[in-house]
Amino acid sequence: MRILVVEDEKALANNLKKGLSEEGYSVDVAYDGEEGGFMAETEPYDLIILDIMLPKVDGFTILKNIRKQKIKTPVLMLTARDTVSDKIKGLDTGADDYITKPFDFDELLARVRALLRRKGEVKTAIITIGDLEINTAGHQVRRGGTDIPLSAREYALLEYLAYNKGKVVSRTNISEHIYEYDFDLDSNIIDVYINFLRNKVDKGFEKKLIHTVRGAGYILKSDQ
Repeated sequence: MRILVVEDEKALANNLKKGLSEEGYSVDVAYDGEEGGFMAETEPYDLIILDIMLPKVDGFTILKNIRKQKIKTPVLMLTARDTVSDKIKGLDTGADDYITKPFDFDELLARVRALLRRKGEVKTAIITIGDLEINTAGHQVRRGGTDIPLSAREYALLEYLAYNKGKVVSRTNISEHIYEYDFDLDSNIIDVYINFLRNKVDKGFEKKLIHTVRGAGYILKSDQ
């Protein structure tokens, strides 16, 4: 899943990028509201972590602008302010959640996971496809009761397919949602990682879950 962090405190922004990247998310960072607003309006993010007090354009204005454009990306407001009026304004403007600095990173992760589940219309932390179980909270994958170790990138790809289970996702969809904005779509890295996943998730099982739809993309489903 691809996340935009709009935060002018560079140390915090970089720490968020590092921590979220280690969790398998693809993270872009903007250090001011002008750049952040442009990226939020032009790139297909799965989640935006948005500070309120920003240079050039404040977070409330960014949020108002993207909602005016019918962009439904979940927004987690991040701010040093802890007043009820600010929270009400953020939520009324279209924010999906709110966390106040300083915060515990594990709490932020939990809120991120909850918003992504909501976006993917997934009710619980565990996604099931046939005998495959994906624990989105612990990033654990099991099939037929056996643990399947995955790299962070392999997990990110599988989780994206799982959030869209039963739907065909194109290579462009995948590149937009699990890689940073400068990803080279002409490379074959997506096909390579699909093969990695097939070797770990499908190999040795009679029923295959990862399917290629020729000319369209890939789909994760339990029925042939």
